[in-house]
Amino acid sequence: MIATSVFLIPNGTFFFELLAVFFILWFAKRVILPRLNTAIEKRQAMIKESLDAAEKARTEAAQADDARQQLLTEARNQAREIVAGAQATSDQIKAEQASKGQAEYDRIVANADNEVTAIRQRAIDEASARIGEVVFELVNKIVGREVDQSAHQDLVREAVAALSVEAQKGTPS
Repeated sequence: MIATSVFLIPNGTFFFELLAVFFILWFAKRVILPRLNTAIEKRQAMIKESLDAAEKARTEAAQADDARQQLLTEARNQAREIVAGAQATSDQIKAEQASKGQAEYDRIVANADNEVTAIRQRAIDEASARIGEVVFELVNKIVGREVDQSAHQDLVREAVAALSVEAQKGTPS
């Protein structure tokens, strides 16, 4: 009984169990592990491809962002140039219109001055012609006798000349 009660002595079951464990290890090594390694390698390759694609996408996104920033800067510069050009054109048009307006104003004022001078001269001429007649009639009525108009023509001319000189002094230049 002593031999049956010692559990440390191997019996037939132990060898069978040991053989089953070796078979399981051999089967795992030959069948299961290669399939697991293949699946792991595929997964690693897929993860590496995903990481490479993500890095490539990040690089492309950074390049696209740089290109967008550059285009935005160029667009802003072009907009500034357009606004500056429009402002310069506006200023030039304003200056031209102001110059044309001033020229038109000067022309109108000069025409008005010429017209006033011409009208004044006509009025003086008409008045001087009429004054000569009125003076002659007045002298004729006051004196009550006939006055020789040709004899007094020099006096009338002097009066008209004096009126012309007075009129010229009153003319604004």
